[in-house]
Parts: sequence; structure tokens; C-alpha cells
Amino acid sequence: MLNIAVRAARRAGSIISRASLDNAGLEVRSKRQNDFVTRVDHAAEEAVLDVVRKAYPDHAILAEESGASAGSAEYEWVIDPLDGTTNFIHGFPQYCVSIAIRHRGALAHGVVYDPNRNELFTASKGRGAFLNDRRIRVSKCTRFGESLVGTGFPFREGARIDLYSNQLKNIMQKTAGVRRAGAAALDLAYVACGRLDAFWELGLSPWDMAAGALMIQEAGGLVADLSGEDGFMKSGEIACATPKIFPSLLDALR
Repeated sequence: MLNIAVRAARRAGSIISRASLDNAGLEVRSKRQNDFVTRVDHAAEEAVLDVVRKAYPDHAILAEESGASAGSAEYEWVIDPLDGTTNFIHGFPQYCVSIAIRHRGALAHGVVYDPNRNELFTASKGRGAFLNDRRIRVSKCTRFGESLVGTGFPFREGARIDLYSNQLKNIMQKTAGVRRAGAAALDLAYVACGRLDAFWELGLSPWDMAAGALMIQEAGGLVADLSGEDGFMKSGEIACATPKIFPSLLDALR
């Protein structure tokens, strides 16, 4: 199953890479405020679905552009064909393909593929997390004041900007730095491999978080909602970090 996910991610990545060479002619459509979609999103998703359905025609699918499709209750594929569409539109090279597989509701496999750097992040439940076949672990950071924290703005939820602004101010005052790159799935993969020590965001969808969350867990990190519970996939609020600084992250966000 992981091999099929990797094949699908690479196929979508090749479509995205070809399109990035001439994105001046992109047709961009707004799904809602500050949320965009292009033909490349749809083409990449179709490429993923084609690979998955040929291998597992009875599996359920939850994809960003086409939504949910019925299938076996045992397996569900959670797909974001192009996470970071706004970056892609502007030629800002921070976007990826994210594919996760849930088995009876629990995360079982995850793939995040960055076509710009040809970096393939993978994880399977109980088998660890990898970057291009090299085992990865979360960072060894033990002091919150020395941590580099990733985040994402709640661009779809204007009503929560004040809450987020207070969180951001608090985190900025207590850490070594904050970064906002614009592709949550890739940010989570960066926590898994130690490039970021922590990450939080509000207003995410399951396909933004599923693959990356499993990678962090398999790389030795902790993932939860902002209350420290396991409801992030439903609430869309996620906080994750290395074990030593995770309590400090939650305290700062509260």
C-alpha cells in the first residue's frame, strides 16, 4: 500500500513540476476567500486517483478537490494533490503532494512528496519515518526558548485572527524564531525530520494533516489538538513538537 502511495505521489509530482515551468498561463479559480485552485490541482488529483483506484478499487477516498467517495469502511485514502497552491501560483517553491491511508479510522501510512527538492517523506505505523529511505527523527531540542517553530495563518477563518495573533505574539516572545512557509503538510514533515522543532496551525483539513501527523509520531514526536487531546483531525487545530518542548508549546498556545 505504501508503494502505491509513493507511485501516486511521484506521478502527481511530475505533473506539478511540468506545470511549474510555465505557470504564467495558469487558470486560477477562487474556491472561497484566500483559497485557490488550478487545473494543476485537478490534474494531480486525477493522477493520484488513477493509481489508487487501479490498485484498490474498493477503498474509500477523501480528496481535497473531489471530496469523499464511498468504498470499503476498512481503508480510506486521504489525499491533498497540491498542498500550497498559493505558493505554486506565485512560483514560490514550497508545496507538495500529501497522501495518507487510514485503516479503520487510524493512520496507517503516509507520504509527503516535495517535487522541487525531490524529497520523499514516508511513514508506516510502527515502522518509523523516512526521508528518501533514510530514517528520520524529530530534533533533540529540549529548551522551548531555543526552538524554531513553524506555523500557518488562519487565512480561511477571519474571525479567529485575534486569537491567532495572541498565540503568535506569545510564541515569538518565548522561542528562537517562527516560520510560516505556506504548506502545512511539508511543515509537518519538517518537524518529523528535525528542521522545525514544533508547529501549530488553526483551520486545517484532514488532508493537510494526516500524512505529516503520522510521520511526526513515527519519528518520535507528539501530535495533538490545542487541548493536548487526540482530536486534531476533527477540529482542524494541530500542535506538534519534540517531546521535551511539547508541554511548553501547549502552555504558550493556551
